[in-house]
Amino acid sequence: MYLAELLDRTGLDVLDHLERQVAVSVIDGPQAQGDLIVVPMDMLGDVVEQGWARWRPVAADGFELVRGENGAHPHTLVADAGTCRWTAEVYDPVSLGIVLFENTAPVYLIHPEHGGSGVAPGRWLVRRQRERGGFNGFGARDFLIAD
Repeated sequence: MYLAELLDRTGLDVLDHLERQVAVSVIDGPQAQGDLIVVPMDMLGDVVEQGWARWRPVAADGFELVRGENGAHPHTLVADAGTCRWTAEVYDPVSLGIVLFENTAPVYLIHPEHGGSGVAPGRWLVRRQRERGGFNGFGARDFLIAD
């Protein structure tokens, strides 16, 4: 699928500097898009769905995973109807997991600055990126990255 087709199907947009006639790859493995990392659940033995997890379908206009620091530039998960569901009720021992999703067909992450990336069918954890830096008087402080 080309980025232009993906944008037409979803109604989302990217910044003008991105080429819209580029093919969006579907990857069956760990991948990153800016400050998000998508990891196959079978690589994360210590991450589990909470017993009370409520699963929701990804809506036609997508599901916004996270926004940048200034409230702009969302990472949006999009999928064909009935092919993907998600829950935020997940236990991640490193506290970086924000969403667990399952998809039976390729799904896509769209971001205004990064364009699109595809995720093969499977079960995936989306994690935020964390960096260590600065001091808060007690020692080094961790920051979640938001682009």
